[in-house]
Amino acid sequence: MPYDGQKTDRRLERAILELLDGRAPGATICPSDAARAVYEGDDDGWRALMEPARQAARRLVVAGEVEITQAGCPVELTKARGPIRIRRCP
Repeated sequence: MPYDGQKTDRRLERAILELLDGRAPGATICPSDAARAVYEGDDDGWRALMEPARQAARRLVVAGEVEITQAGCPVELTKARGPIRIRRCP
């Protein structure tokens, strides 16, 4: 499934929240988990959804739903560089 804008953005946001709902409180997911959940193929085409998944996580941070962490600590959106994890806000 190629990236198709708003429809994929909403699916990624829902996937992030649903994946977190299935985890223990305080547990994290990787944006790739959401990309894989939304991608409709059996190859590595989910990689094209990585940046949209990171952007979906950022929107959910702004909405107060999740926080982005690095090395287990929350980071500001503008300072997150490299691999991130996503968890529900406490």
